[in-house]
Amino acid sequence: MKLYIPLLLCFFSLHVSAAQKGVTEEGDVVILNDDGTWFYEQDNVTEELEIEINPGVFNTPKTSNFVLKSKKNNATFAINSKKWTFEKSSNDDAAIEYSLTLKAGDLYARVITERIQINTKELTEIALDNAKDVAPNTKVIKKEYRIVNGKKMIYMEMVGTMKGIDFQYLGYYYSDTSGSTQYVTFTGASLVEKYRNEVDDLLNGFVME
Repeated sequence: MKLYIPLLLCFFSLHVSAAQKGVTEEGDVVILNDDGTWFYEQDNVTEELEIEINPGVFNTPKTSNFVLKSKKNNATFAINSKKWTFEKSSNDDAAIEYSLTLKAGDLYARVITERIQINTKELTEIALDNAKDVAPNTKVIKKEYRIVNGKKMIYMEMVGTMKGIDFQYLGYYYSDTSGSTQYVTFTGASLVEKYRNEVDDLLNGFVME
């Protein structure tokens, strides 16, 4: 089933909007959804999570037998070609440099790269803001530092709802003088634990050279 592909790709479109803002007679700002529902904007505020360091070991799996390289920065991505297919963007300036799909399932990934350096914390905030543009109830449920193949990155999970479908994003965020990278997997929220091993193996193939 490929239900999630066209829906979740909207996450990366900065000019897509699934909701509008309004003001009540009392001056409260409300979010108006396309389906007629609404909620107070203050209810959608996500408290800043304290970012702790995960002491675990996060290295490229031995089963990762093929390497994708970014043309924008020094990032590489080792994948298991027996499990994953990938498509490279034909536009060198496109934000999404690679799109990946798990061959046997409904799990997807995107490599989003920029040539400019962005503070890593700010990078995660930008990702959250973009998600809220299309799914206003999106929230961060996990955020931590990890040492991935020798580099300190932020790992973040977000959940939200679009068109009645609960989705979840899990990914790494990193930036240095060579540029910025978001390496993100996504699927239906109910399927995350089913694909947890595939998510971890794919993401841990992220290497900054």
